Amino acid sequence: MKVVIVGGVAGGATAAARLRRLDEQAEIVVFERSGYISYANCGLPYYIGGAIEDRDALTLQTPESFDARFQVKMRVRHEVTAIHPDRKTVAVKNLGTGEVFEESYDKLILSPGAKPAKPPIPGIDLDRIFTLRTVEDTLRLKDYIGTARPKSAVLVGGGFIGVELAENLRELGLEVTIVEQLPQLMSPFDPDMAAFLHSEMRKNGVRLALGRAVAGFETRDGGVDVLLKDGETLHADLAALAIGVTPDTALAKEAGLELGLRGSIVVNDRMETSLPDIYAVGDAVQVKHAVTGQDALISLAGPANKQGRIAADNICGGDSCYLGSQGSSVLKVFGMTAAATGLNETAARRAGLDVDRVVLSPMSHAGYYPGGKLMTMKVVFEKGTCRLLGAQIVGYEGVDKRIDVLATALRAGLSALQLKDLDLAYAPPYSSAKDPVNMAGFLVENLEKGVVKQFHLEDVDTLPRDGSVTLLDVRTPQEYAGGYVEGFQLIPVDALRKRLGELERGKPVYVMCQSGLRSYIACRILAGHGFETYNFSGGFRFYDAVRNDRRLIERASACGMDQ
Repeated sequence: MKVVIVGGVAGGATAAARLRRLDEQAEIVVFERSGYISYANCGLPYYIGGAIEDRDALTLQTPESFDARFQVKMRVRHEVTAIHPDRKTVAVKNLGTGEVFEESYDKLILSPGAKPAKPPIPGIDLDRIFTLRTVEDTLRLKDYIGTARPKSAVLVGGGFIGVELAENLRELGLEVTIVEQLPQLMSPFDPDMAAFLHSEMRKNGVRLALGRAVAGFETRDGGVDVLLKDGETLHADLAALAIGVTPDTALAKEAGLELGLRGSIVVNDRMETSLPDIYAVGDAVQVKHAVTGQDALISLAGPANKQGRIAADNICGGDSCYLGSQGSSVLKVFGMTAAATGLNETAARRAGLDVDRVVLSPMSHAGYYPGGKLMTMKVVFEKGTCRLLGAQIVGYEGVDKRIDVLATALRAGLSALQLKDLDLAYAPPYSSAKDPVNMAGFLVENLEKGVVKQFHLEDVDTLPRDGSVTLLDVRTPQEYAGGYVEGFQLIPVDALRKRLGELERGKPVYVMCQSGLRSYIACRILAGHGFETYNFSGGFRFYDAVRNDRRLIERASACGMDQ
């Protein structure tokens, strides 16, 4: 059996190694148009910033080491230019010599990946505009920084690459501005959770131009002007495009393969395309979202590796299936960690689901053990069924651990209620006896059983201030003096029982504290005395972070300046 693989990075390299482990006699040939195989796309920004010092560390294998271990012919700088399914060959061009030839196959795996999105706007191909997708892209940018010594950069796009590159350029001392067409960074996160990321970026000197679109680029004074559609111009020594990727599927289209979302390759759960003996994996393929079952494009390394393994299994006579992607991801944002899995609230509502959510601010480990850090968790679930739909966490310690637990629970089909029953490891330096994941389950249980009702951020401004309801803040006087929501009167929770006479009976009471815990206790006290109560989800800390972020964005939009 002869297997040809187009693309030698995550999916392609994984497929090649798995094929060899399953079949020692198979002939395996990989064509990779760049000069590198099996490299770590996710590590590229950190090589720019110097966190990864050795460029060789970016490549997990070289063509020589891969061939020595797996007996796989790795042909770098070879571009497949056409697929001929009728005669089971591919046309190949040696980019070093210009030689053109055909290679036959019994089975073909397409792993062409995706390419940086480059909208058709003026100046998009100027020399001072960089992308960051391949090792060659990285070396070009690294060399430019080393020789030209730029002092400023404008990054177009606020996704994973944009945020990571911003951090690493700041580490080198550059002034950095991110221009993002959406009103937030990082679309896997809801706008309220993204507010914490915005704050961390601003705190570290990154200017944010959110809700702003780029109209074009021009060279000026040895640098580049980034022209915004609202008429403003940002000048920098360099610009980088990080506005996402599109499936690189021209070959598949010309060969007649069925295409799906944004030109991606349609595959079944065995990674088989619409044509016999042709498989496809990685960023170029359309998958099913594991939560909604809807078609999706999810460009992440984990799914690509799994898909490569599955394609190899099936080529070798196995019966492996890909069960869909849920988009689990984690991101370093200077000192902060941000992570998500499944659907955020925005995406869940867009999918037509009837959703609810809990927001909590637990410590990363036991509060009595030194060094604990607050994290903010948002868990999204379906009303009525309590089906777990997704989660987002931002914080400084223990974020990755909790998101992986939640991702596992989601994959296993656990409900949000069942989070309370998970038996998780506890020791004071690492967690609390009630782990944050368990706490999220307890909150959902309280809602489901009617122990507490809640109100949310979007409800605060619409609550009547005419005396028909009672608005109550149960924090300490010191906390209240540091900031409060207009209309909320202060009665500290520990004084509440003695001051019940100050509250008019028969009126609903909307209660707020710093994180949601003391206000929950206050709600239970009040309920025990006959009051109808509502607890504010997330607490004043959450409210204050989101409202401050929105004010900054609105102010920047009004005055036409970056934040």
